[in-house]
Amino acid sequence: MSIDDYELDDDPLRVDRAVVTKFLTTEAYWGRWRRREEIERQLDAAWRVLGAYQRSTGEMVGFARAFSDGVAAAYLADVFVLRPHRGHGVGARLVLAMIDDGPGATMRWMLHTADAHDLYARHGFQPPDSTYLERPAKFS
Repeated sequence: MSIDDYELDDDPLRVDRAVVTKFLTTEAYWGRWRRREEIERQLDAAWRVLGAYQRSTGEMVGFARAFSDGVAAAYLADVFVLRPHRGHGVGARLVLAMIDDGPGATMRWMLHTADAHDLYARHGFQPPDSTYLERPAKFS
């Protein structure tokens, strides 16, 4: 398969919420703690969602979510590609479409990740500068 075998769509009504929930609660090291209700709230409140779909089947095989103030700053979250579809450029295309090809192209983008640092570096992500502070989450 090639990237041409996939299409991206930012229609929130097309997102297969069952696929997102299953991946985030069973495979994502960053999301397993969330319940379906919490994921639903995050999807409903998202500034933008982007799905990757296999053209031949219409099946959703990748996803990215962002929240933003809509003007200056955005946060990239929950980027994933289902295992059988990795290695075809789908993840890179999701990131590119979310941060450079959409309404947030001029915004400051943030994300937290323990993996795929090379992928994100290719899209301009780097360690924070001296203007960035963070208060860690207080999950019990």
